[in-house]
Formats: sequence, structure tokens, C-alpha cells
Amino acid sequence: MSQADVKINFDTPAILRKWPSLNHERISAILGARPYLIAEGTLDECIRQFMSKPASQHHLYEIHTTPQQTLVTAVLSAEQVVELVRLREFL
Repeated sequence: MSQADVKINFDTPAILRKWPSLNHERISAILGARPYLIAEGTLDECIRQFMSKPASQHHLYEIHTTPQQTLVTAVLSAEQVVELVRLREFL
């Protein structure tokens, strides 16, 4: 897939969520924890909000959105969001 083939709609609706944590680690879903709403908006807005958070806490966040091609899944992990930020400069 070339850069010309990659088209990501950063205006698609998205939700930024944060997992509850204890000692800077996610509380497991097995224990009943669920991520809670931080922000609703576009994928671009949620990415910007995510990037404004301390890098040491990025692992506690995820973005929920509509899947797009192979790069954007329904739930974006911190690693995926950081990679999208890097790729966006080239798209």
C-alpha cells in the first residue's frame, strides 16, 4: 500500500476513553474496570487531546472510532495513536 493509497478521515466521529488505574497501571476488566469517557469529537480532536496527556500515562487511554482501512481499528491503542500522529505528517 503506497502513501497515495492511504486515506484516513480524521473528521470521523471518535471517543477518547481512559482506563481507571492504580499505581499508574490499568485496573483489569476482569476486576470490573471499564474505560470512561474523556472527550467526544472527531478523530483529529481526540488525537490532539490524547497527545496533550503526559506520555507516561498514554497507556491508560484509547480512542474508539469507525475502522478505516488497515491503519485505523475500532479501538486505537496508545501505540497506534502515536503511529498515526507520525504518519499524518506524510498523508
